[in-house]
This record gives sequence, structure tokens and C-alpha cells, in this order.
Amino acid sequence: MTTDEAARLLEEYGGSIDAELTLLRQLATVAHDQHQAAAVSDFDSFSRVADCRDAIMRSLVTIEAGIRTARHQLTVHHELAARIDGYDQVVARHREVADLVNMILATDQTSIAALADAEPARRCVMASLERGENPLASHRRVLSPTVSSAPLIDKIG
Repeated sequence: MTTDEAARLLEEYGGSIDAELTLLRQLATVAHDQHQAAAVSDFDSFSRVADCRDAIMRSLVTIEAGIRTARHQLTVHHELAARIDGYDQVVARHREVADLVNMILATDQTSIAALADAEPARRCVMASLERGENPLASHRRVLSPTVSSAPLIDKIG
């Protein structure tokens, strides 16, 4: 690989890293929004945000697939690439990508824990509603007579 080829590859890789950073910042916001929704058991909001997250993830996967070869080539020709102006900045942005990914994963772990904590509470509420439904059904039968007893009321009333 020539120095010019390495420089072009580094520039291409740097641009892709910048695109990943932009998407990861969006993903960090989405992960935070999902965490907030999970913390208050707002499953509708959680689902809406999950759709946005899926779109961002598809874009990230596309970018990652496109830069895999460039990353490999820069790794193989590390000594040559390290002598090119801008190499240190690209490496710093690459580290920033890793830091953002770790932050997003940590946020996701707390969201998963919040969702796991919400499940027993949801089950408790459902059981409580089911227990309350039986007395309510009895009460409804007393207050709302069936249609077959309506003629009796018409004869008496």
C-alpha cells in the first residue's frame, strides 16, 4: 500500500467514523429516552422510541459493514497509516465511538433492570385487578338486571 492509498483510506475511514459518531449520539439520546420510559413503565413511549432506535441501528450496521475492510487495511498497515497527518485525530474519534458504545450499553443495562423490576409490579396489578373483577361482576349483576327479568319489572311497575 502506498502512502497516498493509506491517506485516502484514512480519510474515508475518518468520514465513516464521523457518521458513526453522529448516529451514536442520536442513539445515546434514544437509549436515554427508552430508559426514562422504562423507569415509569411507559411501554407505549418505549415502543415508539424502539422504532427510532431500530432505524438508527440499521444505519450503523450499514456503515460498519462498509468500513470493516478499511479498518482492517489500516490495522495491517498501521506503521504507514500512523505517519499520515490526521491519524491521531481519527484514532481519537475511534476511541470516542467506543466510549459512546459503552455508555449506551450501560444505559441499556439500567433500562433492562427497570423493565425487569416493572414486570413483578405489573403482575401484581393484574392479579389485583383480577381479584377485584369478581366482586365487581357480582355488583354489576345486582345493579343491572338481565333482560329476562325486565318483563317482571314491567308487570309490577
